[in-house]
Amino acid sequence: MELMSEQVDIHKAGGVIIKDRHFLVTRAQGKDVFVAPGGKLELGETAVQALIRELMEEVQMSVEEQDVEQIGTFTAQAAGNESKVVEMEVFLVNNASGEPVPTSEVEEVMWVNSQTTGVKMGSIFEHDVMPLLKQKDLID
Repeated sequence: MELMSEQVDIHKAGGVIIKDRHFLVTRAQGKDVFVAPGGKLELGETAVQALIRELMEEVQMSVEEQDVEQIGTFTAQAAGNESKVVEMEVFLVNNASGEPVPTSEVEEVMWVNSQTTGVKMGSIFEHDVMPLLKQKDLID
């Protein structure tokens, strides 16, 4: 299926935080899919600004703009809303301060890698980001 010709409905930023060769994923209240922290861009926001805001809102972690490095832009059908197309700019987050603490938006946080089983991942992270992180030898 050719996604590139379709209209992008949702613009998001996602952050990859790596610790001990695992990366951080979150599960929102009432959802069953885990994704990296991040979210939709607000009007006038850059992807990096959205990511910094979402990291604080979702997991109480702060990061500076200079510690964020883009690793790719990925497109997929929106999880749970297949009629929508999501474009996600994904960033490697270095030097995030604080331990991830779930907030009202987030029900659960977990550290995963390619050997983690039994966790339902968002398609961009399962099919695009995780293989890339493994290829770059950042996770197991």
